[in-house]
Amino acid sequence: MRKKERYEKILSWFRENRPVAETELHYNTPFELLIAVILSAQCTDKRVNMITPPLFHDFPTPEALAATTPEVVFEYIRSVSYPNNKARHLVGMAQMLVKDFGSQVPDTLEELIKLPGVGRKTANVIQSVVFNKAAMAVDTHVFRVSHRLGLVGPNCTTPLSVEKELTKHIPEADIPIAHHWLILHGRYVCQARTPQCDACGLKMLCKDYEKRTGIKEVNS
Repeated sequence: MRKKERYEKILSWFRENRPVAETELHYNTPFELLIAVILSAQCTDKRVNMITPPLFHDFPTPEALAATTPEVVFEYIRSVSYPNNKARHLVGMAQMLVKDFGSQVPDTLEELIKLPGVGRKTANVIQSVVFNKAAMAVDTHVFRVSHRLGLVGPNCTTPLSVEKELTKHIPEADIPIAHHWLILHGRYVCQARTPQCDACGLKMLCKDYEKRTGIKEVNS
């Protein structure tokens, strides 16, 4: 199957079967989402959603968070991974928002990655979810699912190379939701250790399924 056809068939399946796909992080403002995404690094969304309500309540604005200390923030987030680093990042991020961005979350990759705790993946999440930009955040789920389905080849060995390949072939209007399609598929169906192939509607389009079972993909 040619790559163009593979993309078309897989995206068509997602459009039909997953018409609604969005982040599972709870937030009300761009600032809250930025906090949640920073906290979610190497941590589950479920855990982040458990600890953010009091944090959001007590530090509702960049000014409020910028005025506190990492030691105070640590007590709110101590159950997430790397709480010391993330506490420092959150306070530093808020201080930079106030000082350099008028307390507004910026909407470009170049500006977002200047913020403490914000790398390319986090910046792409904010661009996609908040600003509906054609930005593809590649986490472990997107990386794994893209390779298994054959959307990217074995030469795509880094998140950036996967990001470039996906954005090259996915229509620009679909990129924001495609980010969530791939994440949620990896989280609940195409899991790392125990992929739920029997429950997967994409298995007959999946290169990894063909490799492991010998069952040929459709229209190959």
